[in-house]
Parts: sequence; C-alpha cells; structure tokens
Amino acid sequence: MRVLVLGSGLLGVSSAWYLSQLGHEVTVIDRQASPAAETSHANGGQISVCHAEPWANPSAPLKVLKWLAREDAPLLFRLRADPHQWAWALQFLRECTPARTRHNMAQLVRLGSYSRTMLQQLRRDTGIEYDQRMQGILHFYTSQKEFDGALEPARQMCELGCERRVISPEEAVMIEPALAHIRGQLAGATYTAQDESGDARKFTLALARLCEERGVRFLMSHHITRLVRAGEQVSHVEATDPTGRYVQLNADNYVLAAGSFSPALAAPLGLKLPIYPAKGYSLTAPVIDPSRAYQVSLTDDEYKLVFSRYTSQDSHGITEDRLRIAGTAELGGYGRQLNETRCQGLLQRTQALFPGAADLSRGQFWSGLRPSTPSNVPLIGRSRVGNLFLNTGHGTLGWTHACGSGKALADIVNGQLPEVDFAFLGVGPGMPASPQSPAANTVKTPV
Repeated sequence: MRVLVLGSGLLGVSSAWYLSQLGHEVTVIDRQASPAAETSHANGGQISVCHAEPWANPSAPLKVLKWLAREDAPLLFRLRADPHQWAWALQFLRECTPARTRHNMAQLVRLGSYSRTMLQQLRRDTGIEYDQRMQGILHFYTSQKEFDGALEPARQMCELGCERRVISPEEAVMIEPALAHIRGQLAGATYTAQDESGDARKFTLALARLCEERGVRFLMSHHITRLVRAGEQVSHVEATDPTGRYVQLNADNYVLAAGSFSPALAAPLGLKLPIYPAKGYSLTAPVIDPSRAYQVSLTDDEYKLVFSRYTSQDSHGITEDRLRIAGTAELGGYGRQLNETRCQGLLQRTQALFPGAADLSRGQFWSGLRPSTPSNVPLIGRSRVGNLFLNTGHGTLGWTHACGSGKALADIVNGQLPEVDFAFLGVGPGMPASPQSPAANTVKTPV
C-alpha cells in the first residue's frame, strides 16, 4: 500500500523504515530541507529506558509552583492566554496522582525496553553508526532531598524489570572518574548499565539514507498546508513545494509524525491531540581535555540536565570529540528564541561540574520543541479518522522510544498487533487494527 509519512524527525523516519521493511511504498514529507532539522537535531542523546519517571508525578505540582518565578527553573510554565495550554495543564495535574504515575511509568518502561531491543537489532542488521555508547547512564544527585525522593521511583523501575542500581558517591566516581571533582557534593546516584546514548540527528540522517536505498521517497522543503477529510478517511494532503507551487499528495494511509505541530494539522479533521510544546535547550562544545571529560552519559537530577559525549572519526581520520549538555523545559508556546538566562545556566553548570573539559567559548546553543502529552505517554496507533495513524507526543523520550514506536506503528498500519504491551490507539484487546475491524475506531486516549 502507499503510505505518506508527515514529518522527517526520529519518529517519522523510523516509521518510514519499518513500513518499508514490510514492503509498503513510502513517501516522507517535511517543511525542512533535511531530516532531523528540528526537535531531533540536537537533543540530549540519551536512550534512557530506566529513567522513565513522568514529569507528571506527585511531587510535580509543588515544584512547578516553586519554580513559577524562576527564569532558570528546570520546568517553567510561561502562563499565556492560551486555552490549549490551560487545558493541557489541567490534564497534567490529573496525571500527578500516585496511581496515574505508576500506570504511566509502566507504559514508558515497556515501550522503552522494546524500543531499545529494536534499536539494537537494527544496529546489528545494518551496521548503522551514530556515535553510540553502550556504557549505561549514571543519574547523580547533589541534593540529599532529591536523592531520597529518587529511591521509590528506582524501586518501582526495578519492579518493572529495569536494572537500576542505587549506588554510593564512591561507586559513582568509580563508574565515572570525571565526577571526582564534585565528590564532596554527591548525595548518591543510580546507575542503569543497560541504557545507551548516541547522536539522534546522526542516527536519523543515516537511517534516512538507508530508507532511500530501499526506495523511500523524501519530499523535503514541502510545507504541509492541510489534511483534507472525506467522510471517515483522509482523502489527500495539500502542500506547497520549494518553489511555492501547490501540490496534492494521495496515499492509502497517512502517518502523522509532525511532533509539536501535529495538533494543528489534526484539528481540522476534528481530532484534538493533547500535545503541547515543551521547549528544551542544549549546548554542544568541543572537548579540549579528554581526561576531564566524562565518558558515561550522565543525568544531573538537581538541575534536570543530561550529559552525553560524541566521539567519531571522519573519512580523513580526523577525530571529532564533543560534549552535549541538554535539558530544562519551558511551556510557553511555539517560539524557539534562545533565553540568555537558561543558556548561561547550561554554561555555568557544565563549567562547575567539568572545568576545563570543553571549550565552552565555542559552544553552540540550540532549542527545540518537544511534543509533550500531559502523561508523557505518546500517541501511537490509529486515530478516529480511519486511514490516519499517529506517532507523536513523545516529549523528552523521542530518542528512547523511536525504534519501538516506528516498528509498532508499522505493524498497526499493516493490520497486525504490535509485539509490546502498550496502550496503543485504536487497537482492541486481541484484535488487529485492520480497516474492517470495529476496534479500529476505538481510541484509548482522547484524541
């Protein structure tokens, strides 16, 4: 069948890959000139299956209130006269109960574990390179209160099958010697040896090339103007090409993987997607002293920052060694302008933790809009419009969930049940999401 994928980020390209693996004729369309040009461009790089506690948890409401007046807060609500933002915030608060948090955590861990397995299989099958590191993720705490609060989520993660070890400051420094500089500030840490890291943009570009080798067509610099509905189906997609000329695109099925812009495209079809953009920041800087730079991917819990390291060689044998520091979340609309206070926060924390490791004067800042649902659980599966499928709303875990989401989505489009236990949209218990199935219009998440 012909499938049109809307969006060429991690989720769109992974969907295209797995759909092509099943023999479908796939086209990907995006307004950007190349894949991974927006949210997948410069994210934190972590494949963090075992650090999947949702933002919406019992401790979140008080923290958010405390952070409202702080320009450098890890999670900042910029309140606007925006009904969509307020509706999202109310749903977020409803997800903060202990029961909802446990449910959502289980969903995220299941999908994350499956996705990591799919990524590892894809790596074995294709030899894809993306500056990957399989040294685990070390989550460190410089606040005793934050460390004490992390013990229960760590226990719950273990119950869900994660190997998340609570370790002492001494063990943390043994795993990552670059932390020796702040040994006296460490309250404790958790370590997940099975987690990974890597450059999400490099992965997406490499996978897009593999897709093209399989016959996937990429329509870049095409601006989608609207999805047109006829009865219970999408009849076609309207767009403008790089010259501004109107084009009409037809397919048998459509996959909406447009990140934070998915709600605007879905709304004219009568679908309300509970997604709001959470602007995140990152800093990428060249390593100047490898002995001072970390090797293991890290999470700084107090500041809600993640640290990854990318080391690769080009075709001339020249080594490129970079540190990527990313984090914070700003819910205040669709603007991507850089906030100087938040940029300086990234610089100052990096310098404090790893002085002399990187040339921060040559650091490059970036911001991206993470498509976030109130529960942190993404929307994957068939929508109420029969031939429109969703693979969006992954928030901070798009890289973690990309391959598993793409594989599951391809299975659903193909009329098969996915291999993972997850609350997919439009898939009834024990029933494939075929167009003829009554379950195909059963949506478990309100959209």
